[in-house]
Order: sequence, then structure tokens, then C-alpha cells
Amino acid sequence: MAEIYRTPDERFAQIPDFPFEPHYHEFSGGLRLHYLDEGPRDGPIVLMLHGEPSWCFLYRKMIPPVVAAGYRVLAPDLIGFGKSDKLTRKSDYTYAKHVGWMREWFEALRLENVILACQDWGSLVGLRMVAQMPDKFSGVVLSNGGLPEGQEAPKAFAAWRRFSKYSPVFPIGGILQRATKTELSAAEVAAYDAPFPTRASKAGARIFPSLVPLGANVAVPDQKAAWKVLEAFDKPFTCAFSDGDPITRGGDANFLNRIPGAKLGSHRTLKGGHFIQEDDPEGFVSAIFDTAKTAGVAPTA
Repeated sequence: MAEIYRTPDERFAQIPDFPFEPHYHEFSGGLRLHYLDEGPRDGPIVLMLHGEPSWCFLYRKMIPPVVAAGYRVLAPDLIGFGKSDKLTRKSDYTYAKHVGWMREWFEALRLENVILACQDWGSLVGLRMVAQMPDKFSGVVLSNGGLPEGQEAPKAFAAWRRFSKYSPVFPIGGILQRATKTELSAAEVAAYDAPFPTRASKAGARIFPSLVPLGANVAVPDQKAAWKVLEAFDKPFTCAFSDGDPITRGGDANFLNRIPGAKLGSHRTLKGGHFIQEDDPEGFVSAIFDTAKTAGVAPTA
């Protein structure tokens, strides 16, 4: 049976600019997922999915303006990250498990007409969910992410994968800072470190880069099946990639060329590095608003 680590609540006592109430969903076996649920319960839904090695703290600058506009914002922590439980063995994590956990949570909340806002691993998980449940989503806003299906790993990503696998130290907050143009405060760096007080608690963060289906990978058939669905997805699909991310630069072209809904997208180039939520939250929020309006799910008030 998998060993579960639950980060103590006191680790999150000094988190800056994070006044959000925690919510939890428990899976069978006791594994617990944390999520934020802000805004009116009857408002149109924006699902914000974070990536690696961050957590929903990444969206703290975006949640208030989206809620103020009348939306309901859901921002979960993937299993292994943030306030969600962490499995302590790398072998306990698979791509398919992450998609399964998030789908179970999504269905438990009975969500409909969702706008997905995703980046990094948030796109790898979120776009698989869109492919499995296209009728539940009204639109997508994608920044600095992808849905690889066996391509060769870009040089920058291959280096990141080697580092995550072999480096004797893995400073989460420092990693976020290096992939962000904005200078983070010491408290913000500490907030990214907060979920991971032990070596074992970083197992998910360590293994995630190796799970990306670049090259020969067990997930490639699932990716190709997802792409077949997305190649028929005709709802608004917006690409909002940044101008300063060496890992995903140019990755929007694949989506613009293959997804019919991209013709309805409100595409733009944002200013910043990989973690665009830190560098250009206003631009990302604007893309969400424009996409929701085109999708016909923007608040009426």
C-alpha cells in the first residue's frame, strides 16, 4: 500500500496574499486532494490547473480579479503538491493516475460549462480531461504547456529532466524563481517551499518531468487518443504563451494548427517566463475573460 505524507498545516501559516479557505476531497484509501473554491456558486466556472513543481498558490494574483468579475474559480492542488497529500515513492505516480484523480474530483463536484485555464503540467492533465469529457468544457486558455505524444525532448526540457532526476538538492522555491522573470520575495519563495518539508514529500515533484511523454513512453497511446478528440474540439481555444519561456516557445503552433476551436481563440503573447502567473497575471486573466465571452459563458451582471 502506498505511503501517504500530509504536509502539516503549520507549514502554511505564513503564506502571503493567500486568504482563501481550503476545501478537500478524499479518495478511497484516504488520499486527500486540496482545492480552492472561490466566488459565486452559480457563477460560470473557471478551472485553474497548476503545473510542476508549483501549487495553487501560483494563481493567487489571478483568482481575485476573476472572482470580482462574477466567476466561480476552482484551483486544485495536484496530488503530490501544495496542500494535497503526497505519495512518498516516485513509483506511486503515473500520468494516468493524475488524470484519474482529477477526473474523479471534477465529477464529484458535478461541474459543467467549464473554462479551463492551464499551464505546464496543468495542461498535460487538463487537456486529457477535456478530451475525456469535451461536453463539460466551454473553452480552454492554454499558456506555456503542451500535450506531447512522443516527440523528441527539447534541449532545455531534457536538461530539466536530468536535473530533477539526479540533482542531490531540489530547491522548489528556487526553481520557481529561476523560471520567473519577476523577483519573488523571500516569503513567496518560502511559500513554494512550504509543501515540501522532507525529501520524501518531493517524490511527485521529482518524478513529474520523467512522466512527460517525450520519446518512448507508456503514455503515448493515450496522448494520441486525446489528440483525436481535440482535433474535433470546436469551442474557443486560446493560446496565451509567453515571450520568454525556453521550454515551450513555439509550442502554441501545434494547437493553432490542429484544434478547430483555435479559430475562435483570443490568442496573445504574454510577457514573462515559464510561470506566467507570476509575470503577467493580468494578461492571463484578460485571455480568460475574452475566451469566456466568446464561449457565451461570461457573467451577465
